[in-house]
Parts: sequence; structure tokens; C-alpha cells
Amino acid sequence: MFTNQEDKTIYDNLTNHLQRNYDHMLSELMTIRAGRANPRLLDKLMVECYGSLTPINQIANITTPDPRTIAINLWDTSLLRDVLKAIQASDLGFNPSDDGKVIRLFVPSPTQERRVELVKTVKKFAEDCKINMRNGRREALDEFKELKKKSIITEDDLSKAEKEVQKILDSWTAKVDQAVSQKEKEIMEI
Repeated sequence: MFTNQEDKTIYDNLTNHLQRNYDHMLSELMTIRAGRANPRLLDKLMVECYGSLTPINQIANITTPDPRTIAINLWDTSLLRDVLKAIQASDLGFNPSDDGKVIRLFVPSPTQERRVELVKTVKKFAEDCKINMRNGRREALDEFKELKKKSIITEDDLSKAEKEVQKILDSWTAKVDQAVSQKEKEIMEI
């Protein structure tokens, strides 16, 4: 498959690029609330504490004691008001309750309209991921064309490389489609 070290490097760079984009899309999908409690829903929540914005997972232990509840156990209970304020100011749509030590977030089941909206968001994440992956394919093909221009590879090698790059992209695109399909199914579950 590889005619030289440059080929291997191009394929490795492409695979790394595709993996990073896929991982990023998965992390974005994890932040979408589908009616189930998931600690990752709070990943982007920043809390004002000790004079700076800090991710909530760095100041608390976040668990899901049941499928509809997220429990936030603060390591420093003096931050309780700041965390409550951050949750209420966020676009997460949670109404927190606390007992002075633990904050509980009850995850309501989304309405049908909200579910459709969430599916659209999932599809947008998938399309953004696919666009970035196609950009990686273009960059890899440009590098192969440059090798051809420098006479490091032949026209046949370039043709094989184009087919191989497309095959690699197609396999990653299938993974994206599978992850999105799974997330859509999860969202539309009642």
C-alpha cells in the first residue's frame, strides 16, 4: 500500500485528522440532553469560583443516582450559591434543588417538539464533522498530488492513493452515521 515513507505519513495524518473530528463530534453529542441524566451534560458549565471561571467537574463530583437525576456533590460547600447561579444562568434548562450539601438536577423528558429540535442539532454536528473530514481528505489528496508533481510517486500510485483515501473517508463517514443514528434513536425514545 505504501510506496514510501511520505505515503505512510500522509495516511497517518489523515487517520489522525479523521479520528480527532470523530471524537470531537462524539463529545458534542454527549452534551445533548436526550431525557436521560448524564454527567457529561454539565461538561461546558463554568462556575465563578475563587475569582476565575472553572469547569464544574473540577470543583465537584457529578453522578447520576437514577436515570432522571444528576447529583452534584461539591468539594467545597461554600461554592453552593455560585454553582446554583451558574446552572440557572446556563442554557441547560435545569431547575436545581439543593439540601445545603448536594445539588440535584431533575432531567425532564423532552417534548416531541424539543426532540425534533435536538435531532436537527445532532444532524448539524454530524454535517460539521463530515465537512471537516472531507477537508482532511482534500489535504491528503493535495499532498499526494504534490508527491506526483515531484515525481516521487507515479500516476498509478496517485490513482491508488485517491481510491484508498476515499475508502478511508467512507469508513469514517459510516462511523459518524452510525453514531448519529444511535443518538437520534436515543432522543426519539419516549
